[in-house]
Amino acid sequence: MSATSVPSMADFLTKQPYSPPSWATHLRPLPSHTFSLAHLPTPIHRWNLPGLPNGTELWIKRDDFTGMELSGNKVRKLEFLMAEAVEQNADTVITIGGIQSNHCRATAVASNYLNLNTHLILRTSKLLAEEDPGLVGNLLVERLVGANVHLISKEEYSSIGSEALTSALKEKLEKEGRKPYVIPVGGSNSLGTWGYIEAAREIEEQLKSRNDGLKFDDIVVACGSGGTIAGISLGSWLGALKAKVHAFSVCDDPDYFYDYVQGLLDGLQAGVNTRDIVNIHNAKGIGYAMSTSEELKFVKDVANATGVVLDPVYSGKAVYGLINEMTKDPKNWEGKKILFIHTGGLLGLYDKVDQMASLIGNWRRMDVQESVPRKDGVGKMF
Repeated sequence: MSATSVPSMADFLTKQPYSPPSWATHLRPLPSHTFSLAHLPTPIHRWNLPGLPNGTELWIKRDDFTGMELSGNKVRKLEFLMAEAVEQNADTVITIGGIQSNHCRATAVASNYLNLNTHLILRTSKLLAEEDPGLVGNLLVERLVGANVHLISKEEYSSIGSEALTSALKEKLEKEGRKPYVIPVGGSNSLGTWGYIEAAREIEEQLKSRNDGLKFDDIVVACGSGGTIAGISLGSWLGALKAKVHAFSVCDDPDYFYDYVQGLLDGLQAGVNTRDIVNIHNAKGIGYAMSTSEELKFVKDVANATGVVLDPVYSGKAVYGLINEMTKDPKNWEGKKILFIHTGGLLGLYDKVDQMASLIGNWRRMDVQESVPRKDGVGKMF
């Protein structure tokens, strides 16, 4: 069974044998199973974003609709990673990320569904590392589902590194008799990369099912840890899509991601060069998970104009960067059919409410004229 087969009700939360796309059978190692966690396939629809160059068609793939409590792109990777955790008889999952990490929240939810304990190492400021982290956004969901939260300062994270931190926690839990399985930042290792190799097959099948011959020239996606762009770029290159992938990095610089993604591809024995299959653009702005008023206004304007809510950390910065690229060089995009992959992250907006308050009005006290009849008990308080 392929991961893009429409699952039955009975398939959800079950481990399934995995068969890769025909064009990916040479990759090694091949996953043996997936765990059915996501609601797939996610829809693709036309997206009438203002400010596009002449003749440019923009479409959007709604990976913000994958389910698993708003887990976005993360759940595609977790389908493969959780299958391996269960295969290894793990009883605990460890992962690591920023204080509002979408991946950590998705991992906590998926682990809970599978009766696995979760330990999250969350990076925050030196001052806040000593305090209760609160219940804003992703933290609320993580703590609701019972995740064990371990706070680390940005300075400690920078000097120790994510691998050493997760290894130290793994060793501690093993001494306590647990069987931990470690998932790296963003779920972005070679196994997690299969999530978006599968997404490429899913897009292929969706296009084949149409009767209008739609084909995409370009695919655009945010890049935060590298696994998503590794999978979708490789899948587009090897399969039938043949679309040029543009990744907008929201944290490290493009050179870092070219090298990191190359490592993921080499881990699959793909035999391709990252720079041949993806263009990586710098969209981090003032820093990871830090938003300018212009970026937040853009997110608000897009929601207002199209109904699509972008998140401030990933998809918002990616689309903001895309529109800036189109404004600088419209000829390069004119007449193109472009697919943007919305990777989710809605809960990250709750961390920006103070910054966004001044951008959002649209409220007033309703003025009811005295001439409108009144009678106690008429209005039912449902």
